[in-house]
Amino acid sequence: MQLIWFRQDLRIQDHAALWHATQSGNCLALVILSPEQWQQHDDSPAKQIFYLRQLETLKSQLNQLNIPLLIKQIPLWEDVPHLMLQLCQQLSINAVHANIEIGVNELKRDAQTQKNLEKHQIPLELYHDQTIFPVGSICNKSQQPYQVFSAFKKRCYELLSISLPQCYQAVAQQEKIQLNFDLGHALINASTSMQSPAADQLQQLWPVTEDYASDVLDNFIDAKIEHYQQERDFPYLNSTSQLSPYLNIGVISIRQCLQAIFRKQSGYFHIDNVGQQTWLDELLWREFYQHILYQFPAVSRHQPFKANTQNLSWRSYEEDLIAWQQGQTGIPIVDAGMRQLLQTGWMHNRVRMITAMFLTKNLLIDWRLGEKWFMQHLIDGNLAANNGGWQWCASTGTDSVPYFRIFNPVNQSQKFDKNGDYIRTWVPELAHLDAKKIHEPYAFEHAQALHYPRPIVDLKLSRNRAIEAFKAI
Repeated sequence: MQLIWFRQDLRIQDHAALWHATQSGNCLALVILSPEQWQQHDDSPAKQIFYLRQLETLKSQLNQLNIPLLIKQIPLWEDVPHLMLQLCQQLSINAVHANIEIGVNELKRDAQTQKNLEKHQIPLELYHDQTIFPVGSICNKSQQPYQVFSAFKKRCYELLSISLPQCYQAVAQQEKIQLNFDLGHALINASTSMQSPAADQLQQLWPVTEDYASDVLDNFIDAKIEHYQQERDFPYLNSTSQLSPYLNIGVISIRQCLQAIFRKQSGYFHIDNVGQQTWLDELLWREFYQHILYQFPAVSRHQPFKANTQNLSWRSYEEDLIAWQQGQTGIPIVDAGMRQLLQTGWMHNRVRMITAMFLTKNLLIDWRLGEKWFMQHLIDGNLAANNGGWQWCASTGTDSVPYFRIFNPVNQSQKFDKNGDYIRTWVPELAHLDAKKIHEPYAFEHAQALHYPRPIVDLKLSRNRAIEAFKAI
């Protein structure tokens, strides 16, 4: 009997571990829920609820394949090796199959589990599934990992032009298994200690199932990707793929995304328009940060990629931090983004950059506080992507924006939300203002009557303060 250990890969289509396991005989499936570990990793209630909802659909899909799904709950991953051995012995498991996860704690968990099982001649087979290329495999001529995205991307393009990764074939229904064992259930309460969208609202905003994710991908490829490069930075438009929550917990695979890009080219690496290339580049940014996390694990331990930036003199100002968290900074585009996050568990990527740079540069508050807040609220919270994005904005990371290049949030607002439609959606107290005043309401004489906070910082002075702080190191 084979055991498939599902983690952040809740699907049955194009699933490396599932396919390999089914080639070796009848299978059982396993999911281990670890609520205390999730809390330690700052996984948001929105993400937890999303995961559990998809888990229910996975259970139904596996049932149609006659693959029983065991659901176990333990507090922390350090308890996994003992639990796994116990299950394997009780169920007469010949081998365990799982897809590789690249975080430090995940790798440690798997190494300990593998060692424990091998003492009893039970192999733990691990497969590359979350990334386009196996982590650690994209290196320069000196066999060193790339630290700059442009060089990493060039190498990826070279490899993709030779061969696009293919999806695994669908698995067949197996014979029914008679199992006298408590399969368990997925009842677990996501933490409500942090502000988060209600479960019913999440269900409307972010439906689950592989079929839904596949439809979202198809709609993006058919209707949006051609104009993606021109429209992706405008937060009032529905022009991004919004696939990140589904990629994050593996409802859809990265290989399926790649194949969809080149579907009209019959699966050959041939770029017809700039929209295709731009979205491919975004997928490769995701890839890059996962390789960085694997090759430089210090970034997952709250360390900056650029070691000298550890000496930055960050401000410790609780009132400013709270104003930023709650969308009460007096900078409309920043507040719109932060409120979108609180209400939906998601934020447009352009606005993520604006809000992150405002916190780290204009408020000069430690990027790690922002990184944590995002993880605690994002439905698509991913350690590699979130850390990479925050360090880019804070000028502490690999391939980061130069410290003296600081977004002016008002200018960004005027450029990417020209008529103020995005701001009106999330900052309704400013909805009556015209397209000129809405970006900077207190710059106009009639702003005294607004029920909206004044800016908590002077943008020009705070920019100079940030530059001086970086110069000091």
